Amino acid sequence: MMAGISSFLTRRLPPFPLAGTAAAAAAAMSSSSTAANVSYRPISPDTTRVAWVGTGVMGQSMAGHLLSAGYALTVFNRTASKTQGLVSSGASLADSPRAAASAADVIFLMVGFPSDVRSTALDPSTGALSGLAPGGILVDMTTSDPTLAAEIAAAAAASGCSAVDAPVSGGDRGARNATLSIFAGGDAAVVARLAPLFKLMGNALYMGGPGAGQRAKLGNQIAIASTMVGLVEGMVYAHKAGLDVAKWLEAISTGAAGSKSLELYGKRILERDMAAGFYVRHFVKDLGICLSECQAMGLSLPGLALAQQLYVSLIAHGEGGLGTQALILAIERLNNTSLEKDG
Repeated sequence: MMAGISSFLTRRLPPFPLAGTAAAAAAAMSSSSTAANVSYRPISPDTTRVAWVGTGVMGQSMAGHLLSAGYALTVFNRTASKTQGLVSSGASLADSPRAAASAADVIFLMVGFPSDVRSTALDPSTGALSGLAPGGILVDMTTSDPTLAAEIAAAAAASGCSAVDAPVSGGDRGARNATLSIFAGGDAAVVARLAPLFKLMGNALYMGGPGAGQRAKLGNQIAIASTMVGLVEGMVYAHKAGLDVAKWLEAISTGAAGSKSLELYGKRILERDMAAGFYVRHFVKDLGICLSECQAMGLSLPGLALAQQLYVSLIAHGEGGLGTQALILAIERLNNTSLEKDG
């Protein structure tokens, strides 16, 4: 019984340093007490300050839901102008991730690449963990490397904080409508405590320990990649067969070929709307991480590899800033046709 209690306390509270003076010991006790009090405080607009780093296509809408729910919000973005909408609505602007974290109990990251995640979270002078007080929580919602997620979780624990990897699926529409799927990895109790915040953005499912959220999202990207290839190939076939592609999309949408990708992107493709809900360059990054994971596992996924190469071809044509529906352009080029020109 006593061994179980001792194990619980060791796991829940940050370790006390071996202080050489009574003052140092007292400071450690105070820090640990603060961390424990913060860790068990219910999350609500009255008790919880929130920060958000990365206010791009997805992040701006997601952070906006927290602000609308009454949470005190501090924001940071490398391009400060992208925070203007949130600042105009009442958010405070910080000059670094560290400054944002110092003003928050929970800080969210929604940035571009694993290198951005690493610097934003772990940089000793400007990173979020360097500013987050003991008991604070860092939530990375970027699709990133699972091993980096585990590294951040370990660094957070060493600082008396917690870290959760919680990448999302659902695109810009899901972000705007608060209907995102959220894949959460980390300590189960911490994820459960974040529920009031997650529910403002969508539906969160606990996937396992640190890095499990990222691996769940990578599996999601693998499924989407081949689905997108199938969708655009089907559209090109219907077009060359002389069918009305809009009617064809309507016809298949309620059958076995129906999919979220068709729902989100079919009409956009027909209207030649290639604006990014999710950037091609970010999808290529995700698929690259997937391929690296597969290599480490000794796993062969040829559909994933093909989709990655098709998306890489878009970057070669200078189209990395378009949305993932721009895959239609790669298939059109392969076949010397266009739904637009031949329509």
